[in-house]
Amino acid sequence: MKILVCISHVPDTTSKINFTNGDSEFDTAGVQYVINPNDEFGLTRAIWFQEQQGANVTVVNVGGPDTEPTLRKALAIGANEAIRVNANPTDGFFVAKQLAEVIKNGGYDLVIAGKESLDYNGGMVPGMVAGILGSNFLNSCTSLTVDGNNVKAVREIDGGKETVSTTLPLIIGAQKGLVEEKDLRIPNMRGIMTARTKALTILEPVDAPVNTKAVKFEKPAPKSAVKLVSADNLDELINLLHNEAKVI
Repeated sequence: MKILVCISHVPDTTSKINFTNGDSEFDTAGVQYVINPNDEFGLTRAIWFQEQQGANVTVVNVGGPDTEPTLRKALAIGANEAIRVNANPTDGFFVAKQLAEVIKNGGYDLVIAGKESLDYNGGMVPGMVAGILGSNFLNSCTSLTVDGNNVKAVREIDGGKETVSTTLPLIIGAQKGLVEEKDLRIPNMRGIMTARTKALTILEPVDAPVNTKAVKFEKPAPKSAVKLVSADNLDELINLLHNEAKVI
């Protein structure tokens, strides 16, 4: 089985976020980048298939040379090889077109992408890729087993979970639950050294329209000061909740 895992290069959640150029661009200065958490769950599951069923695991990213350390980390975790599409991932459809081209030329049986990235939370790329290729698609996937060409998966739906059966080739949108957090892999020294010798192929992007662009970013408003109300003054509490907080 050939597995392709799509990797997003996203800021660490502990990074301080700022914007430049009139709040129209993300300020990357001093920001630490990591593998997108939803993608990391997918990568860990792919490595399980590699160890248990002999699958070959390739990771792919659309991005510039600055994303290569993130790909190398994925290789250190256990992926067999990596691909970087040399383009700025500014638009979801543009990224989907690049990934679709890689999938089409690579003949992959299973494509695992995080259901959304931590930075933009667009949640559109996996579904767009499936639409472009006409492939089976499951989003919000929390369990996945493969037996030959047959697949059984569980995905989250409003109010519960749904168990479905389908066949390869398949594209899934992975999320927390596909593996347990305790099962996530931390690269060891041997993995880091081995990653240096694994193939990292750089591909030039195919022509695709960029349909959207970021016009302006805005941080959430800072939290207002806390008002303390005496436990004996219920009338004042009700007044504040009704007229100021407007929650009752």
